Amino acid sequence: MKKLSFKVNVMLTIVFLVGIYFFLANASIFGDYWSRIITLIAIYGIMAVSYTLVNGVTGIFSLGQAGFIAIGAYTSALLTLSIQQKQMSFFIQPLIWPLNSIQIGFLPATIIGGLVAAFFAFLIGYPSLRLTGDYFAIATLAFAEIIRILIQNFYGLTNGTLGLKGINSYTTVWWAWGWLFVTVIVVGSLKFSSYGRALRAISEDPMAAKVMGIDVFWHQMMAFVVSGFFAGISGSLYAHWITTLDPRPTSLGVMLTFYVLIMIVIGGLGSVSGAIIGAIFFAFVSQWLRMFESNVNLFGLTIPGVPGMSMLLLSVIFIFVMIFWRRGLMGKSELSWQNIYAFFKTRVGDENG
Repeated sequence: MKKLSFKVNVMLTIVFLVGIYFFLANASIFGDYWSRIITLIAIYGIMAVSYTLVNGVTGIFSLGQAGFIAIGAYTSALLTLSIQQKQMSFFIQPLIWPLNSIQIGFLPATIIGGLVAAFFAFLIGYPSLRLTGDYFAIATLAFAEIIRILIQNFYGLTNGTLGLKGINSYTTVWWAWGWLFVTVIVVGSLKFSSYGRALRAISEDPMAAKVMGIDVFWHQMMAFVVSGFFAGISGSLYAHWITTLDPRPTSLGVMLTFYVLIMIVIGGLGSVSGAIIGAIFFAFVSQWLRMFESNVNLFGLTIPGVPGMSMLLLSVIFIFVMIFWRRGLMGKSELSWQNIYAFFKTRVGDENG
């Protein structure tokens, strides 16, 4: 099979990026609803790419991603809310100092949200990464639930069950897709670096990797912290997209981890491009399936809607993929111009043959 030259790959990449730019620049022609969905795709993409670094590339099964997303969301929201809004919202118990007298811009608040999430990833990872298999998964799941319960009861910091409302709608198409680009560059570069090769070796056989001189614990810790940072970034974008936060399990609880897990399983565990494809699939399908929660007219018949039906159907899709298509769409491979060229070359060859 003929290989594409470096020059051709660069030219195709530039054309693709220019196409993405013009698509995003004209996203408003699709209407406000679809513009929001396009923004949501990028937010989901950041969640999925950060998650696949741990669950796919590194091979450690974590269920605590929603906790890091929630930390980033609340941290950035508390930093961007005006002092007047904080005084109005925190009427049961005043917001603690110094957050009650601070208001900063969206970009530094987002970065701080990511850093705080990364710090908690280190605190959780340091003891938990000494566990293996299901024990680590249970520990991270417990962490995510502890974070949600703390958010629900810490009125002086999170406003408890009342949540945060009136968050400024800072997240735009450009902010979301810009951060997705940064996430893909960082995680993709990490995956194909010497650290990434070490992480893949750890994923295949931790004992063999340790014998080869790889520091298994600190390599896993690095991946866990980087994943936590970008999960916090996605949480900030998500908070300023929905403009309201509350500690319900269906909002920033374990269900969010389940959603992101669906994305990376469908896209392919260990594939950065597959994670993005899975995020696109989930964003569109989850919105489409919501029609089954209201009455549907089909061939003159009215089918009554069932609350929660979209979640049920998504679960069925997830189980189907896990049983019949475990590698997902991409497996551990990445979408590249060479792969696309090979695919079409094979198709054209088959048709001519």
